[in-house]
This record gives sequence, C-alpha cells and structure tokens, in this order.
Amino acid sequence: MKNSTQGGPTANASRYAYNYAKRFAAQIVKDGYSPGSVAKYRSTAEALWAAMLEEDLCPAKLTDDCIDQLTLPIIGAAFPKDQKHCRYRINRFRDYLIENAGAPTRSEPPLDMSPRACLKRDYETYLRVQRGLSEDTIYHCLRFFDRFLTAKFGTGLGDLNKIKPGDITGFILRLREAQNAPRDKTGPSHLRNLFQFLFWSGKTERNLSAAVPKARQPKPTGIPRYLEPEEVNRLIEVVHGHKKTGRRNYAMLMLIARLGLRAPEVTAIELDDIDWRAGEILIRGKKQLHDRMPMSAEVGEAIVDYIKNERRGPDRALFVSVKPPFKRFKDAQILRWILRDAYDATGISPPQAYIGTHILRHSLATDMLRKGASLAEIGDVLRHRSAMTTTIYAQHDVDALRLISRPWPTSGGAQ
Repeated sequence: MKNSTQGGPTANASRYAYNYAKRFAAQIVKDGYSPGSVAKYRSTAEALWAAMLEEDLCPAKLTDDCIDQLTLPIIGAAFPKDQKHCRYRINRFRDYLIENAGAPTRSEPPLDMSPRACLKRDYETYLRVQRGLSEDTIYHCLRFFDRFLTAKFGTGLGDLNKIKPGDITGFILRLREAQNAPRDKTGPSHLRNLFQFLFWSGKTERNLSAAVPKARQPKPTGIPRYLEPEEVNRLIEVVHGHKKTGRRNYAMLMLIARLGLRAPEVTAIELDDIDWRAGEILIRGKKQLHDRMPMSAEVGEAIVDYIKNERRGPDRALFVSVKPPFKRFKDAQILRWILRDAYDATGISPPQAYIGTHILRHSLATDMLRKGASLAEIGDVLRHRSAMTTTIYAQHDVDALRLISRPWPTSGGAQ
C-alpha cells in the first residue's frame, strides 16, 4: 500500500503537517475524559498516525480501504476485551480527521434493494410523510414491521396476501406470553399502522388492520396513587446531595414535581427552549404538540445551578449524561432510575409496585385539589387535552362528592 513516490508530496504532507494525533488527544482532554481514558485514546490515535506515516499517507488519502488495512494490526494488538472499544476509538479519531484534516468521508454502504428492504423504506416514508408520526414512534413501528414479518416469513418477504387474521392474533398472543403485559396497547397499535400501510399502498387486497385485536384497557376505577407533599420534598432533596449528578437530578425531578411534566418531556428540553426573560419554558408534549409554560423561580434557580456548576458538553439538550462525551439521553428511563434510588435512600415505600415518575404528577394534582384548585385548573397545569382525563382526581375531593351524592335507599325507616 506504500506510495511509490517516496518523499513526494503525499509523504511531505504526512510527515510535516500538524500531528493530528496529539491534537485529537488534547480534544479528548477538553471533553472531560478520565486520565486513563485519555491515555487509551492517545495511544490508539498515535498508533494509527504512525501507521499513516509509515505508509506515506496524508489524511486526504485515508479511504475506507486504507483505514481497514491500517487498523487491522492495531486492533489485533489490543487486549481481547478492549478490541471493540479500540475500533470505537479509531473511528472517533477518523471522525476528527474528517472534520479537521480533510480526510474523505466514509463511503455510503450499498443500498439494500431486496423486496423487504424496499418495503421497509416505503413504510418509513409513509409513517413520516403521510402520518406525521414522531421519530420515536416510527422507530417502534419499524421494529414491529421486522418482528411480525420475521415471524411470518423468516428473513425474506413472502406473499403478503397470505397473511391471515390468525397469524396476527397468534403473534400478539406470543407477545403477551413473552412480555407478561396483557394491557399493553403499543404492539397492536403498531401492527394496525403496518396493515393500514399495506392496504393503502396496494400491497394487500384486504385491510387487515381491523383484524388486530384491541388490548383490553378498562377505565380506571381506583383512586390515583400519590405521595404526600413532605414525601415528595424528601425524595427531591435526597438526590440533590449526589456529588456528580445531584444538581441535574434535582432539576429534573423539580420539573416533574412542580410543573407536572412527563418524564419524556423533561429529557426532550433543549437549551433554546427556555425563555429566561419571559420566565417560560417550551414543553414538547405528546403527538408533537408544544406548549409554553411559566417557569417558577424555584425551578429556574435549580436549572441555572445545574447549567453553571455541573452541565458539560456541546449537546444542545438541557439534560445530558455526566460521562464523556456528555450526550443527551436516548429515553426517559434515567428518571425512573433516579426516583428508584431516591426511594431507597429515604426509605419511603413506593405507593405502587411499578416505580414510575408519573406518581409525582399525580401528587402535584392531588395537592392542588386539596388547596382548592378546580379540575379545570389542574387540567391546564397537566396539559390534559380532554377534560375527562382530569376527572379521575375528583375522587379525592370527598367534600365535593358528598354534595352530589344521592341518599342511600332505605326500607322501613332504617338508616
């Protein structure tokens, strides 16, 4: 692979240009990695840089074929447990060379033109353009696309008109057995999207979406579980004491407990969503609906404290990981883990078996009701699209229920 013109322009460019391996290592230091991680990144980058010098390759000549040949011995020399991360470090250094040293971008992988892959791309376009679904929903719809078609046809794609209602119900039953979640309605919903698309696009002669059984969703009859205000305060305060994540976790729980946000809405907040002058925050709610909410001084101070003293990294998300490279969270599970640890630290018993952050929304609504707020005001704070959703909290207002209760039927004057 060596250049035949030794000492030519390519060699000069490699040998006398900036040592990008050292510059890359300096960038890793700025990103906040530990000294041990920095040493690994530096060693890997310098090994690749030395291999480039040996072959008289400047960054502009670092094609896919070249990088494969150069990195093979470097990865092979690493410890077996470190080889996967060694490849990751090499890719990070290559990204740095692409952005800063004129290295060519990675070649696009050849497009899969198999019938199933083409159908999947058409389905993705349908979900995004025709249905206008969120990226998260599209991701899960495509997962069920693969799961159902694999269960029916294996790795390929058979005759879609041979799909029968029994195939659908059998697939859902297997899901129920595996997940032990008989009232989970997401699977049937994603399958309906699939069969609506297949009929809409003319791939099937019948619209099988009506054959997808509905998940049984009985209306809630019990009073929503909640925590007392002092218990909520203890949970919030206990997370504040953590050295590395205390300010972030405190601000995240404050947004739920004081403003009634949902967990995914908290992790979706961007830095630009906060209007500090107006004291408002943009909430990216369900179904791509956005709302602006007033931000209390207590919540604002918690966010400012986090941004000034704990938050790091270039990501525009408000809440990011504390580990380099400080990226945003892929989902809202982090909040469930934070609350679970808070229960353990305080000794408070969760009011329900499933530990979820929605309990803080219920607690906020219950406390507002006790302090005299109307159901309409609670619905506005929780951003319920239907007034009927808020009526579940009426079960807590015993005095109001007494006013509308009917007398108990009696017989013979018995009370």
